[in-house]
Amino acid sequence: MFRVILITASLASLFFVPWILVKAWILPLPNSVQEQLNQAVNHGFEGVVVYVDEAGKDPKKYASGWHNKEAKILAKPDALYKIASISKLYDAVAVTKLVSNGNLSLDKSLADYLPELIGKIEHAENITLRLMIQHRSGIPNFTDAPDFWAEPTSTFEESLGLVEDKPANFKPGKKYEYCNTNYLLINKIMDDVLGYPNFQFIQEEILEPLNLKNTFSSLSEVNIDNVMSGYHVGYANDLKTNDYGMHATAEDVGKFIRALNDGTVFKNNEQEIYASIYEFEHDGWVPGYQSFAKYYKKIDAVVICFYSTTDPKLLNWNLSQILNKRIYRIIKKSNNEW
Repeated sequence: MFRVILITASLASLFFVPWILVKAWILPLPNSVQEQLNQAVNHGFEGVVVYVDEAGKDPKKYASGWHNKEAKILAKPDALYKIASISKLYDAVAVTKLVSNGNLSLDKSLADYLPELIGKIEHAENITLRLMIQHRSGIPNFTDAPDFWAEPTSTFEESLGLVEDKPANFKPGKKYEYCNTNYLLINKIMDDVLGYPNFQFIQEEILEPLNLKNTFSSLSEVNIDNVMSGYHVGYANDLKTNDYGMHATAEDVGKFIRALNDGTVFKNNEQEIYASIYEFEHDGWVPGYQSFAKYYKKIDAVVICFYSTTDPKLLNWNLSQILNKRIYRIIKKSNNEW
């Protein structure tokens, strides 16, 4: 009887899970990554790009769907993509290098670096650079402002204005809460310390040594035709002309993630510093674009996945998580058969 109740409960729970997620989960596993990308398009993604770098093998690039649906241009594995919060990994490496060379201190506070925010950001005197990097500052997230993505801010001052004089979500160091305001402030601190835009430092200290020529700070630096189109369910227009920050190819992101995890992006004591403050992989989301930069230690593989369709209820986010796991399983299975 107990077993029957459990089965009944499990079946009932399926009614609360969107069928597309169940379908993506239960379909037989394809034999190749390319077949899985084609399935992803059938599930509703307008375009998908994947880069796979397995140790001891030549990297592989895959694409399916549209690069530009309106122009009927097929997806390109070398397309530029809005990588959203994956950019935080580059910021964290830049901070690490500035800490290593003595330009920054992880233990100095927001008040030390931006004294004008005393009284405007609660607990500014106790929020250290380390806590901001680790999302443990308690500062409210400016992108959580009502209808933010309908009309995003375009300047540091506008973004900061959305959280100034608002109470902290918690006392510094007491919790973890993902917060884009932390990295808004970190970028400002780096700019002030360097005396020039910190992306120039990222170029000189990270991108150029790794020979990453297809990573850019913003839309203004790229040929728009090379940018993959992005779509948000319920919104008719292509979102590729919106500037949400860094753009890069999947291959460039993959090379960076490999260097981050094998340590070749670091010098001297930098790897030890970085390991103490931030993570070695990341996800990203802005309207029209969701991205995943993963390192799978068990198979020593870097996998970068770009999906060019988002939706208000984050259904496609959950769907992409299922697809990412299936792509990993395909890669792992092919290794076992090798």
